Amino acid sequence: MEHSLVQHSIIILVIMTSLGVIFGLVLAYANKKLAIEVNPLIHVVEDVLPKGQCGACGFAGCMAYAEAVVTNPDVPPNLCIPGKAAVAKLVGQLTGKAAAEVEPRIAQVRCAGSRAKAVKANEYQGVQDCVAANLLFGGPKSCKYGCLGLGTCVKACPFGAMTMSEDGLPVIDPDKCTGCGKCETLCPKSVITMMPIGAHVRVNCNSHDKGAVAKKACSSACIGCTLCMKECPHGAIKMDKNLAVVDAKVCMEKCTNPVCLAKCPTKAIKQAVLGVVPGSEDTVA
Repeated sequence: MEHSLVQHSIIILVIMTSLGVIFGLVLAYANKKLAIEVNPLIHVVEDVLPKGQCGACGFAGCMAYAEAVVTNPDVPPNLCIPGKAAVAKLVGQLTGKAAAEVEPRIAQVRCAGSRAKAVKANEYQGVQDCVAANLLFGGPKSCKYGCLGLGTCVKACPFGAMTMSEDGLPVIDPDKCTGCGKCETLCPKSVITMMPIGAHVRVNCNSHDKGAVAKKACSSACIGCTLCMKECPHGAIKMDKNLAVVDAKVCMEKCTNPVCLAKCPTKAIKQAVLGVVPGSEDTVA
């Protein structure tokens, strides 16, 4: 009986091994027959991209963009924001496409509501993440438009261009920021936006509350008084639901003396000094 069991086991082992070999040969044949040849130019283009995998181009990573720009004639060569004009030109040369000029830009934090200036509505002790904190009554600040200061943008920056200051606000390193916009898409308060390199002034506020409410929540808030808008001789400042908004292009093209700065009663509008905590521009200007 034992001899019979051994024979039975050997037969099963032989059958399974044979089946494995057969399936392996079938898969190897199918892989060879069905293999899709990858255009080698795709890898060449990918090699010149910054590899930040930031998604600023609108595709899921550098490889996806490289494949699209090589194989799709409608995909332009200048979509890699971090690569700026140099990469756009090179991709254009490799793919035979004309590369339009890429406007250099940098992230800006539209909030000067530091721990000393912004009033707290409650104490948050949950997960140290801005998105999570925002789900709980909009976060711990009385101003529901301001930076939550938990550093989600800093952790997500693929280029290490952001740090958290002791005041609880992100600081952008102008030497490292590529303007990819990843921090902008992650911020649950839409505090971070992109501005052109060379902008003269910026508004360090994101609040759309009326003046008295905004000022009560934060001493550096824009109160929608319209003084800056009235003072600007070039029409570069408009009001958007109680918040001053600067048209950076008009300001850069026409303004040589930003008189709006002296008129702001809360100093919410400041010179666009890079690499400093929002609201502290006067100390380094």
